Amino acid sequence: MWSRRRDRAEDAVRADAVQAASALTVHLQGGGSLVPVQADGLALAAGEVAFADVACSAARFYGTEVDYPTSASGYFEDHPTFGRRWVSNGRLDARRRQEAEDAALPQWRDHTAARVVLTSTGVRLLPLRAREWMPFDHALLTGVAAEPSAVVLSYSTCAPLLLSGPAAPWLGVAIEHLHHGAA
Repeated sequence: MWSRRRDRAEDAVRADAVQAASALTVHLQGGGSLVPVQADGLALAAGEVAFADVACSAARFYGTEVDYPTSASGYFEDHPTFGRRWVSNGRLDARRRQEAEDAALPQWRDHTAARVVLTSTGVRLLPLRAREWMPFDHALLTGVAAEPSAVVLSYSTCAPLLLSGPAAPWLGVAIEHLHHGAA
């Protein structure tokens, strides 16, 4: 019962988010512009204007170096003839090596809730419990991929950034507008 209510609430929020993004698209195509907002706690550069201050989930897409297990797996056996001895487990070692290789593959990492401020210069991200803002400038943006409840931002100098949540569709439209307006 509770999950059905939660699912209905999420569906309603998702529908509202898609509707807000569609309304923004129509507004911008009709010659409208983004409305500035106040972004408390973020020092903006001269001439920089904030257009959104929202909460999202954020993640980065990258791979890491493989961290192979350093010790061999196995067990001690009390053998009647040979006495107590170490018996290695090749299958477990192979599985642990494969798990280490799989964990190092490129994937979405560092999932966290974050405060996102969209400015005329770029996206400013403040991860939960962080003290410093992470800047993602529009000048370095190479692609915007909008999904139903997320937007993926690709940059020329760093790993792609995933923003998800109710504000993501609106952010995708606004970022695309700012990116193409600057080009």
